[in-house]
Amino acid sequence: MPELIYDYGRIDFDTPGKRHYQLAVHLDSAWGYSLVPLTVVRGYQGDGDGVAVIGGTHGNEYEGQIAVKALCQSLDPAEMRGLAILIPQLSESACRAGTRVSPLDGVNMNRAFPGNPRGTVSYRISNFVKTLVFPRVRVVIDIHSGGREAVFPLCASFHRLPDPAQFAEIAQASRLFDTPFLFVYSRQMSSGLLTDEAEDDGKIAIGGEFGTGEAVSPDGVRHAYHGPLNVMRRYGLLPGPIVPIAREPRRQRLIQAPDLTDYRPCPRDGVWEPATAPGDDVERDQLLGRLHDFSDHTAAPLEIRAHRSGVLIARYATAVCPKGMTLFVIGEETEFPA
Repeated sequence: MPELIYDYGRIDFDTPGKRHYQLAVHLDSAWGYSLVPLTVVRGYQGDGDGVAVIGGTHGNEYEGQIAVKALCQSLDPAEMRGLAILIPQLSESACRAGTRVSPLDGVNMNRAFPGNPRGTVSYRISNFVKTLVFPRVRVVIDIHSGGREAVFPLCASFHRLPDPAQFAEIAQASRLFDTPFLFVYSRQMSSGLLTDEAEDDGKIAIGGEFGTGEAVSPDGVRHAYHGPLNVMRRYGLLPGPIVPIAREPRRQRLIQAPDLTDYRPCPRDGVWEPATAPGDDVERDQLLGRLHDFSDHTAAPLEIRAHRSGVLIARYATAVCPKGMTLFVIGEETEFPA
């Protein structure tokens, strides 16, 4: 059984071996705790880099939770150098509820960074990651899927950064997930992201989208599990060569959508009937889908067309799309940085 931790200073990050913990994070309005799972693996083979792998930042995204739990079980400190910090359910309360945000405080954990030690439960958990996890690692991996919000092609993801060396290193490390797409997305879409904070701390920060629809993708779990292992091999935590993950060889495509003009909002409430799939190449004015209004069933649907040519890198996941939600994103293919 995991050791229950009330005083985070008692977490042993330094002694070689594997230790499983539950962090007792006080609830805000009751006598109780959110019990956040944490596994620390310190290699017996000597010092080295640190890697943090995190799932369950959103509670209704399951590939990361499953993959990180598997890493908690399979990583062997006898084979390792350095440090692996594994958190399969960062927003533990959202994971138990199966929701994007925590039902305890209504906070989206991926908008809560850098956190606040005196804030609500989500802000205190993010502050723990910011102050006690990030300083101990070089690489931060935050595994996502679309939940009920969006459908992506299988992709690792990251941001364009002002430091070209950091950006190039992140791009190369992201390729180790062996996904068909890598997605460079805009930091302007939101604030308080886990990867934003890690990037600003100079970390090699990798995200990714490995499923959708509050379901579990077997391919997504496979890439979300083996991708971090490949990253650990690259940085010397594990021995051996990089392992192919895709079922068959394919060319990876780097797709960038740095401008907010490529994140198109739904123009009105409606039922979304897509005509294209994420990962498709599209042309300007191509029909992407139709938006139906059933208040007058005789009215023609509103045709949604591409505002530019490129790659459909994301679209809204569910049939009922509220006005203002991002209906689709079109990016452009670009070269990998040297």
